[in-house]
Amino acid sequence: MEKRNFRVKVMKYAHFLFTTTANTWRICLLKAWELYRLAKKMREGIVKFAFQKIDGTIRYAWGTLQNLPAGVTTGKGKKEPSYKTFAYYDTQKQAMRCFRIENLITVY
Repeated sequence: MEKRNFRVKVMKYAHFLFTTTANTWRICLLKAWELYRLAKKMREGIVKFAFQKIDGTIRYAWGTLQNLPAGVTTGKGKKEPSYKTFAYYDTQKQAMRCFRIENLITVY
């Protein structure tokens, strides 16, 4: 198995955003890089960010990808990563959560 380059992941996020939204390629690429930076910050500690939920409300969340508690899994078995959603550990709800990538608003 080859190790994936981080640029490949950014481009896959951007391509998914471009094909599913009415945004320009430039906007999709900016959002994809913001998702990449969010994941990078989450691997270092707890990050506050906001996204729009399916019902249209804004959710302010504190999440991390670092030092997940024992027993918390990100999925069953080994599978290809999804470029439609972004999974994180919610420190307020004490559980794994995810949101659709096109719904990310900002990272604080």
